[in-house]
Amino acid sequence: MAYGHGGELVARALAAQGVNTLYTLCGGHVAPIYDGCLNHQISVIDFRHEQAAAHAADAHARLTRNIGVAVVTAGPGVTDAVTGVANAYQARSPMILIGGAAPLKTKGMGALQEMPQTPMFETFTKASFTIEDTARIPELMLQAFETALSGRPGPVFIELPFDVLFNAADVPDQLPRVNIAPLEPLPGTVARMFELLRAAKKPLLIAGTQVYWDEGDAALRELTEQTGIPVFTNGAGRGTLPMNHPNCFKDARGAAIKQADVVILLGTPLDFRLKYGQEGWNPASKIIQIENDSAELNHNRPADVAMCANARLVLEALCEGLQGIRYDDWLAQVRALEMEKRARMKDWMALDDVPVNHFRFAAEISTTIDEDTLIIGDGGDIVSACAKVIDLTQPGQWLDPGPLGCLGVGIPFAIAAKHLYPQKKVLVINGDGAFGLNGFEFDTAIRFDLPIVSIVGNDAAWG
Repeated sequence: MAYGHGGELVARALAAQGVNTLYTLCGGHVAPIYDGCLNHQISVIDFRHEQAAAHAADAHARLTRNIGVAVVTAGPGVTDAVTGVANAYQARSPMILIGGAAPLKTKGMGALQEMPQTPMFETFTKASFTIEDTARIPELMLQAFETALSGRPGPVFIELPFDVLFNAADVPDQLPRVNIAPLEPLPGTVARMFELLRAAKKPLLIAGTQVYWDEGDAALRELTEQTGIPVFTNGAGRGTLPMNHPNCFKDARGAAIKQADVVILLGTPLDFRLKYGQEGWNPASKIIQIENDSAELNHNRPADVAMCANARLVLEALCEGLQGIRYDDWLAQVRALEMEKRARMKDWMALDDVPVNHFRFAAEISTTIDEDTLIIGDGGDIVSACAKVIDLTQPGQWLDPGPLGCLGVGIPFAIAAKHLYPQKKVLVINGDGAFGLNGFEFDTAIRFDLPIVSIVGNDAAWG
């Protein structure tokens, strides 16, 4: 057995899962956790605002495909982090937020910074709970890791009262490592998927965030090269097939969806980004939907084949089941559509107007980017334009807020990126409004010797 105070036990539980960095704004209610981090070689990056610490933990999770952890003090420290957690939830990012709390012995008596914290997180976390027994810290933190990483990844909030962190307890020496087995596709569902695709003339595949999390990039490339299925990417799926690959398309998505007879939705929801599967879609097209969250299946439009499964395993099954089948005529049509759309974009990119337009701005930035550049988009219109112009070549090369559209993620994301990958160049593309939200975190980057670059598209206005 091992013996330690609550902060030590938290650090041991984090280290057991491979956590090597904690993002925070230091506060007295959580001070014992920092002591534990010293004993377990966990780096502590201290921000100027708790929202930024939460955003950095979100970015850490996305870049490592694992848990990111933020720790904040009680009351206003917790409320400041709410937006960062909500953004992680919408982006399917498995972060853990640990929040301090007033001592249990004074609960309900009006202690400093006392407030009901766990209910705030219940609608946008996978779990939100309080640990009231120091001895149960390892067990309940293990459960938090399993919850965050299983199924649809997402955040967990853990409240740790002041006295629980200061009390001591005996706990097991060895803590198990979380290991989430990939969800196998069901054979019967796979057979129905093959039936649709073997009859298809104009299929396309939209690779979403789940393809990135399930490390499906190699299988995705093999599938499109083997069959000629045109690929569009969405969310964190961007970069899972290099955008300069001849079978990867961006600008022709709307035109291709209008004509497609089968659409494979691989880990991407039918939300506003895809017009809810309604406007501009071929009403006769068949939908194959693969998700890690059953709640997303048949959402906004019924799927002809729907399954919960690991994206990589589905792609590998498609490679096996579609041998000898190719869609070359359709691929050529999509390429022609892409060239037509891209020609219009190039006209905008070549304009010398003053002030510079968004697409020219993005085109100039793209000349500075190589495979060793991590790019963070933080803004509205400026980021949309850059996403259209800049070609990504690596999985995880591009980070943006995700479907919540939360501004202010840029500098916090960049700090986590440079900390994790010091050998890479880290570039933030900010709108002027977005930069104002967490731009002061440049102080954090300087204090921790994390050189990053921010380019601000400044039109001196919102929108």
